[in-house]
Amino acid sequence: MIKCNYHTHTILCDGKDTAEEIITEAIDRGFETIGFSAHSPLNGESWCLLPDTKEYRETISTLKEKYKGKIEILCGIEQDYYSEVENGYDYVIGSVHCVKVQDKLIAVDDTADIVINAIDRYFGGDADAFAEEYFRTVSDVVAKTGADIIGHLDLIMKFSEKTNIFNPESERYKKASEDAVKKLCKSNALFEINTGAMARGLRTSPYPAENLLRLICSLGGDIIINSDCHDKRYLDHWFDEAVKLAKDCGFKRIAYITKGEIRYQNI
Repeated sequence: MIKCNYHTHTILCDGKDTAEEIITEAIDRGFETIGFSAHSPLNGESWCLLPDTKEYRETISTLKEKYKGKIEILCGIEQDYYSEVENGYDYVIGSVHCVKVQDKLIAVDDTADIVINAIDRYFGGDADAFAEEYFRTVSDVVAKTGADIIGHLDLIMKFSEKTNIFNPESERYKKASEDAVKKLCKSNALFEINTGAMARGLRTSPYPAENLLRLICSLGGDIIINSDCHDKRYLDHWFDEAVKLAKDCGFKRIAYITKGEIRYQNI
């Protein structure tokens, strides 16, 4: 398998390591390509890039030259649904981290309490209504961001293994999530198998849920494996298992990005 990862974060947003530290770790682990995907600026949030993304772009550009011939380095962006779109990146991960209610952005992945309180305050305690709003937004993420990769499709499940905030077996949740997949499969964007919450001890399985992966496969969608790395120690966390999961769900190939284009390797 070609080793690569396109969802990584550095100290320029909410990661623990410098870009160069991630690069050297990737080389040590035999990676052929490493992609950086800093969070796009969002209302001055500290976990995102500064509004002026020049430092980020220049840092990655310099490192591309320094490590040329040793590893392919790509400068991407994790474009939040509610951020202003900025062009000129090697690739775009389109992600939804918030639900918008009454002109307020409610984070879906910060803490469980924030989600629970939002459900009670803005949705009358109806968790399915929150999920429906989230997946409505997700279903539009490719059109809004121009994404090449759809980030952590069912991110709202981040805390649900331990808190049971959402019931993925409820008919309304299933319909909302499956409708989003059906719409997104009409685009050419890749769905990522994202192992990030597993590395942080929050989940025992990746995003998206297995039933959604099977649906993606049945509709002809393609996948890519990323670790949403915020710590270089977890650069390829659960990758071998993710390949097995993909096979079990019916996928015959996994995408990777190189030399400006999407390619595929059989599994």
